[in-house]
Amino acid sequence: MSPPRLTGPAPRGSGYGRVFVLTGVPGSGKSTVGALLARRFDPAVLIEGDVLRRMVVAGRAEMTTDPSREAVRQYGLRLRHLAYLTRSYAAEGFTVVAEDNLLGDHLEEFVGLLGDVRPCHVIALAPDSATVLRRDAARSGRAYDETGRYARELDQVLRRDTARLGLWLDTSEQKAEETVEEILARLDESETP
Repeated sequence: MSPPRLTGPAPRGSGYGRVFVLTGVPGSGKSTVGALLARRFDPAVLIEGDVLRRMVVAGRAEMTTDPSREAVRQYGLRLRHLAYLTRSYAAEGFTVVAEDNLLGDHLEEFVGLLGDVRPCHVIALAPDSATVLRRDAARSGRAYDETGRYARELDQVLRRDTARLGLWLDTSEQKAEETVEEILARLDESETP
């Protein structure tokens, strides 16, 4: 039996559909949780930052903890398009789940790009590095090498340099479905002003 779906536009007559912004390091569960969360609403859309990243088929510059100017430029373009798509779907009454690696100043930057889109819920998925590396090892497109150094560096950026907006969840011991249930149960804690 599938979980109940929440239907209709967002509350409070905002004129926008509800928006969920999911952040975390690669391997934290954003895509899996995002898809399950989006399926709980009708109508709903999931917008994955990684899909936008893969749209650059030639000349892609990847973000690292010490990114090139071109990587920063492409990442900024990706965030602007993620925000544009989020605003566009939300304006048409869709619940939007937008997910990406919004670390450091980029989380606040992205929420700022959303402008007056409300309600806006920010959720940071923050499992420990060992869990992230275990999950990454089970994926086909791995984000980390066997040393796990990059995973630990990104974890530090998340925990030390990222604004504590919305709801932060240690999902190390949770299944994706449990995380979705916790997000829905704690909506008030995740809403941004």
